[in-house]
Amino acid sequence: MQLKRTVLLLTLAFACACSDKPSQLEREEILIPGLKQPVEVFRDPWGISHIYAGSEEDLFLAQGFVAARDRLFQLEMWRRRAAGTLSEILGEKALPQDVGARLLRFRGDLAEEMRHYHPRGESIITSFVRGINSYIELTEKNPGLLPLEFELLGIEPARWTPEIVVSRHNGLFRNVSSEVEFAQAAVALGVERLSELVNLNPKPQRFVAPEGLDLEGINPKVLSLYNASRAPIPFGSEDLASPRFRMEAQQQTDSPDSQLVDRGEQGSNNWVVSPERTVTGYPLLANDPHRTQQVPSLRYFVHLVAPGWNVIGGGEPALPGVSIGHNEFGAWGLTIFSIDQEDLYVYECSPDMSRYRYRDSWEDFRVLTETIPVKGGDRRQVDLRFTRHGPVLFEDPENHRAFALRAAWLEKGTAPYLASLRFDQARSWAEFQEACSYFLAPSENMVWADREGNIGWQATGITPIREGWNGLLPVPGDGRFEWKGFLPGLQLPHVFNPEEGFFATANQENLPPGYPFQVGFLWTDPFRFARLQEVLGSERLFSMADMIALQQDEVSLPARSLAPLLAGLQNPDPDLSKALQSLSSWDFRLDQDSSAAAIYMAWQRKLLDRVWHLMLPGDSGEFLNRRSVELALKWILSPGPEFGVNPTAGRDQILLETLREALEDLKERFGPDPADWRWGDSRLHHIELNHPLSTAVTESLRRRLDIEPMPRGGGGATVNMTGDGDRQTSGASFRVLVDLADFDRSLATNSPGQSGNPDSPHYRNLFQMWGEGQYFPLLYTREKVEAAAEHITSLKPAD
Repeated sequence: MQLKRTVLLLTLAFACACSDKPSQLEREEILIPGLKQPVEVFRDPWGISHIYAGSEEDLFLAQGFVAARDRLFQLEMWRRRAAGTLSEILGEKALPQDVGARLLRFRGDLAEEMRHYHPRGESIITSFVRGINSYIELTEKNPGLLPLEFELLGIEPARWTPEIVVSRHNGLFRNVSSEVEFAQAAVALGVERLSELVNLNPKPQRFVAPEGLDLEGINPKVLSLYNASRAPIPFGSEDLASPRFRMEAQQQTDSPDSQLVDRGEQGSNNWVVSPERTVTGYPLLANDPHRTQQVPSLRYFVHLVAPGWNVIGGGEPALPGVSIGHNEFGAWGLTIFSIDQEDLYVYECSPDMSRYRYRDSWEDFRVLTETIPVKGGDRRQVDLRFTRHGPVLFEDPENHRAFALRAAWLEKGTAPYLASLRFDQARSWAEFQEACSYFLAPSENMVWADREGNIGWQATGITPIREGWNGLLPVPGDGRFEWKGFLPGLQLPHVFNPEEGFFATANQENLPPGYPFQVGFLWTDPFRFARLQEVLGSERLFSMADMIALQQDEVSLPARSLAPLLAGLQNPDPDLSKALQSLSSWDFRLDQDSSAAAIYMAWQRKLLDRVWHLMLPGDSGEFLNRRSVELALKWILSPGPEFGVNPTAGRDQILLETLREALEDLKERFGPDPADWRWGDSRLHHIELNHPLSTAVTESLRRRLDIEPMPRGGGGATVNMTGDGDRQTSGASFRVLVDLADFDRSLATNSPGQSGNPDSPHYRNLFQMWGEGQYFPLLYTREKVEAAAEHITSLKPAD
């Protein structure tokens, strides 16, 4: 605890000291065609660009320019994924990704689409795209500006269009993948048993097999194109431009993605605290979205200032505006709110597969033919087929069946995060709530805090209305299972100035009792939320230091329930006895330096695997990957007949057997002495960030691209969510803490750095402090920004 407190004090002292620290200032001037007035860009020591423009149009042109300067290779891969042109640089192996991307493309009216995100959305998005293209034009005149990856692949960046900005390929959507998984499990287990093994909420809710649909044959191949469109880009050494860049064949390893031990959860935490509960008398806001840990970071901080705009925070670098952050009036943050926005429809088809049955007649598939360029000069023609419900993902000619996706996120206005543009100018709770009604995807828990002392929560997202069915399994596409429109956005749950003086979300089921609308049934286990409630519900006033401590909190609530079960158990084995003694005095914190945490987590893994094996005998377990820790705890704490004739005795025997297995595992990793065991260690729980080209290049290039391993604390159920596997693969790389009393005292993290250029000093400079639980200041006032700036870019009109 002393170490943690020292880190907190160092973070706050570091932030205060650096916010006034003058630096050796570098200056440059760049001429940009299309710019109307000069724009100033101040870069601070943490790599954040603070952009000051004289007009909205110039502001977003400058944002696009600066984003391209920092993240050009990331943006080029984003563009190719969205456009479906990866095959042009990677060959035929990328064709499934390109076909999937084109199949799942938004195809509505573009101008109307852009105006959904902001009244002047068309102008904003067009200006942003012009800014990206302006930087690309600059690299054409000076190829030395291109990041290393372009040389390695022998490619050049291409121009952006507004269609790339409104792409849906970057979204977190649900639950068509779960439908396929549950269909397989229902065949293996039956729907009644499946209902007992999946943690559906709100209760009661059960799986119901749709009448007339044979679930046999519904397996992951049905989603091959859907999954390919979202899969990691399959770079290999053969894709590199020169043999001197390529890793030797005997040195090649699996891709970084296939090495991942624990894929973690795409969850998040956020909370707001009212003025009555803080030491300053102003609200506090905290947010730490959990996404894949990657290099470069998914998110990107920026500060946008122009008439009508003064917003700072983070978003995805390919999008204009700020998704999470604050303006002069208030602050906002988001976590996933689990609306079911997808359904898989199964159709009976004609023998020649040219038509599908709908109600009492046959309908023709709509066919679009597109040509995909393939590396080497080839061009591949593909037919994209659609039903009235959406794109056809898979066809089964042998059984005369086709499978199509109905996706709410293909409706107008569902480009992920883009409607944040409306948050960026919100001046009150009422304006924020109105902006939330336009935020359709992903579905989110949006929290708000403002300078007037208000706090609130509004759930957002496009919500299909299903009457008489729950969307948990695939359904026939014959017209019996239709959506009845969409729920009006402001009918989703919301809270304003709660009596408790705070509001927190962590992806748990948080529908109010008696809520009349069906939203979804697959939520995250409530452990992180319960810990937030426990801390924030205490009768004390909160400071920024408390917010840091809570974001970094590593108390495991599952450990609180499971570890005490070992207290009364006796065993003559001296190793077991030592382990039992270590756990008996442990504080349930998954500290990276803790031997007891290593013992507990190694045991929890073995124990949960054993319990799920009891519940899923034989081969049935291979079809059910969604395994709730909350359900497993209930079975362990109240053992049933699966544990034997005497369930409690059988349970206790399993507790000791799995503890023994865990100790053997730790001995193999660390040696026999428990004093050498640590939960956070490269041999156990750690993080390592691999560049997408990592496994293709030589060892020397790999050292330039990858981020070195670091031990980690926390786990899959702690507020500092780092997963339960050996390697952390998701969690909070981006964090923000907003102090509404003084915006300059706000804090943030963004791992590993702001830049995606491996040769930039801002490529990895934030990784070490992130790993140590430290934050940098999120400077807001111009006085503080100019005092801390290390570089000024003057963008000036070229004509």
